Amino acid sequence: MTGARPTSVLFVCGLNAVRSPMAEALARRLYGRAIYIQSAGVRTGELDPFSVKVMEEVGLDISKHRPHTIEDIEDGNFDLVITLAPEAHHKALEMTRTSAMDVEYWPTPDPQIATGSRDQIMESYRSVRDGLEMRIKKRLDGGSSGG
Repeated sequence: MTGARPTSVLFVCGLNAVRSPMAEALARRLYGRAIYIQSAGVRTGELDPFSVKVMEEVGLDISKHRPHTIEDIEDGNFDLVITLAPEAHHKALEMTRTSAMDVEYWPTPDPQIATGSRDQIMESYRSVRDGLEMRIKKRLDGGSSGG
């Protein structure tokens, strides 16, 4: 399956509050009719208001997203699991040990640790958003992730 366009994708990060909901919304806008897309976290967090703002900037509303864990997902059978944080990657490898799912690790900075002015913090969230969008397009347009 590696390299081909998957029919279902799960994005996983630590809290399902920043990176994975961003990735889910971006991927749904781009491929929502062709690919089943979900997101989850290792633990449940609270949706981050900066994430909501930077997604609004690109015309996506994630304000109604409710963070949940991998265990909360009813259909846990995905072609591809994309992990965005080390703890998520370990959890996904554990979860997929006995299944045919591909797991890819996309190291993605956590913008919640950004410091500085509000503008500097927003810029770190934009950087994550834009990086995810570029990577999603590259991977889901049928090419492999490139590592």
